Amino acid sequence: MPPPPAPPASPASHGRTGRPPLTSRAQILTAARRLIDRDGWEKLTIRRLAAETGIGATTLYHHIRGKDDLLILLLNHYIAEIEHPPLPTDPQERIITAATAMHDALAAWPWAAEILSTDGFVGLLDESALWTVETILAAAHDHGCTPEQTVHVFRTIWYYTVGEILVRAHTAHHHTHNEPPTHRKTFDATRVPHLAALAHQWPTLAAQNTYPQGLRTLVNGLLIQTN
Repeated sequence: MPPPPAPPASPASHGRTGRPPLTSRAQILTAARRLIDRDGWEKLTIRRLAAETGIGATTLYHHIRGKDDLLILLLNHYIAEIEHPPLPTDPQERIITAATAMHDALAAWPWAAEILSTDGFVGLLDESALWTVETILAAAHDHGCTPEQTVHVFRTIWYYTVGEILVRAHTAHHHTHNEPPTHRKTFDATRVPHLAALAHQWPTLAAQNTYPQGLRTLVNGLLIQTN
């Protein structure tokens, strides 16, 4: 998936009054995204962002309250820009389509999945960034789930999706930085015979993309349980 488009300019929703800021929120978000892509979101600071944009930290506060606010602004923009695929009428297929769109977008920017890996993230994002969540909840409701069951369906899919994205992202990080493999090549067959028999195949099998099949099986099982 290509990188997300540059965010549009918009007036600051909070900040100081008085002299207009010397740069736009769009420039700030673009620079922040550049820093994250290069160095990781953990190393993003207002001081480093000021150096990246060539402006003072005071000017940045015309647009953002701090790092946490900046990350939410970035997430709101990025997730809202996820392409909306045509949604099937069948509830189960609609859930799979929305979850796949969510997965593919976050896989292209895995740091977003890491930041959102808490149960409270829904309360942080704008409505425009929550369309995949709404689609899954609505489809589960149309299938006949109770309100409580719709939340259970989404959370289970979310855990599976985020887990898959983060495991693959961290694996890719190890390979990129030539770090030693984390898997063993041999196991004691007297203690773990099945694992020992599969040891030589494990890296190849683990590298396969089984998310689509796993998602379909998971959604099917979840909806069967709610009938």
